[in-house]
Amino acid sequence: VQLQASGGGLVQAGGSLRLSCAASGRTFSKRVMGWFRQPPGEEREFVAAINRSGGDTYYADSVKGRFTISRDSAKDTTFLHVNSLKPEDTAVYYCAAGRISGSDRPSDYDYWGQGTLVTVSS
Repeated sequence: VQLQASGGGLVQAGGSLRLSCAASGRTFSKRVMGWFRQPPGEEREFVAAINRSGGDTYYADSVKGRFTISRDSAKDTTFLHVNSLKPEDTAVYYCAAGRISGSDRPSDYDYWGQGTLVTVSS
């Protein structure tokens, strides 16, 4: 599975973006998908995850109610809608594919995209 993340950019606090993660490979539908982020100078952290069917979603407490993860299996694409952005959401956002539903551990994800930068100005 190869992953290509896109959709990042510079946005003012309170704004929104839609991040996309396009997957290639025949096993996309068998993978759980996750989004992680790495703020400048910090460790990578879990943001959200979605199971194979798209019926179950999981979120970090810091983004609950503001971010929404979804997937379109027909297009082999996972989305992260990020709303009500705050300066502390500034980070490189990575999508990842794994096998354990709902996992928040980077080590449970086998494939990673290259990351897309989200910068939120105050």
